[in-house]
Amino acid sequence: MNSSRSLALVSLFAALLAVFGLIPKIDLPLGVPITLQTLGVMLAGCLLGPRRALQAMLLFLLAVALGLPLLSGGRGGLGVFMAPSTGYLVGWPLGALVTGWLMSAFPRSTPRRAAVSAFAASSLGGLLVVHACGVVGLVNIAKLSWTQAFWGTLLFVPGDLLKCAVCALVVHTVARGLPDWNLGGRALK
Repeated sequence: MNSSRSLALVSLFAALLAVFGLIPKIDLPLGVPITLQTLGVMLAGCLLGPRRALQAMLLFLLAVALGLPLLSGGRGGLGVFMAPSTGYLVGWPLGALVTGWLMSAFPRSTPRRAAVSAFAASSLGGLLVVHACGVVGLVNIAKLSWTQAFWGTLLFVPGDLLKCAVCALVVHTVARGLPDWNLGGRALK
């Protein structure tokens, strides 16, 4: 894939994450809101592959760090990286990378297989990896115990499993509608 097309896809998915931030957040007492933005992490990994998904997440977080209010609720700036949700934010690039890597390794020969692979990849990368980073952040920044952080992050799992299902549906649609789109990051034809 040529570099300008790759740059366009990376930018597009960073922008998609910003659009998902326009959906109002649901605040929890834990200090970490429920947002739709983790769906963007999953979609980037499944549709862009590991390298470009990582780049899209890093571009998005750079824009947030520079002060753009792109996180749900209009949050941005360096202060968001000192909040209880820091672990989750830091987990987005790693989660996108792992999701993309898994998607490229799982079977994708038919739209149905691609959808099943997308659900599995987004569950492991976009959910498990992101939440593991989130737990570490809650322990280190929010000063919760490991047990409290673990049980607290479980509040997000039902909604995130729903996001994994939505990601699988989108991947199924892309696989059917754009058969030349090589899921998992192989170059587009």
